[in-house]
Amino acid sequence: MAMATPSGSGQPGATGAMVDEQVDGDGVRRRDFISIAAVSTAGVGGAMVLIPLISQMAPSKDVLAQATTELDISSLLPGQAIKAVFRKQPLFVRNLTPQEIAEAAAVPISSLRDPQSLAERTKEGHANILVTMGVCTHLGCVPLGVAEGENKGEYNGYFCPCHGSHYDTAGRIRKGPAPTNLLVPDYEFTSDTTLVIG
Repeated sequence: MAMATPSGSGQPGATGAMVDEQVDGDGVRRRDFISIAAVSTAGVGGAMVLIPLISQMAPSKDVLAQATTELDISSLLPGQAIKAVFRKQPLFVRNLTPQEIAEAAAVPISSLRDPQSLAERTKEGHANILVTMGVCTHLGCVPLGVAEGENKGEYNGYFCPCHGSHYDTAGRIRKGPAPTNLLVPDYEFTSDTTLVIG
């Protein structure tokens, strides 16, 4: 007499399929857990590759040191200017006299090629200190007018000897081919006599 076999026991692999489909107490199948573990491992591995790659693209310490320039202007008298270096380019800092401030304020803004008032180009409370890049906005020459006895141009500011651009006491273009005023970089006063540019 033949004995009956349990249903499904004659099918190969049925037991394995049942084990794969078994669900633990949280409702996660073993196959799902393996997938999650594999993806997590790949993510950690990817991060381990990307972190050194990204960090090597960060600027080095010597580059960061050039990102800002600190200047002591305590010895800068009214009417004087100094030339410094900011990010490998010349920087002009000028202590304007009351007469130079008045001359700049008297110019109608609408008559300027690149309309800006002196107040827009200086910091509040320090209207006498003009900070500009010492690079002509025409073709990048260095204007004259910082050192004693240099040609300051027709407007008593700066004069570019390369192509004849004239800037006024506020560093605004007044005559010549330069299209815009001398650039005013980002800067702040950390004290009444100390500037941090950048």
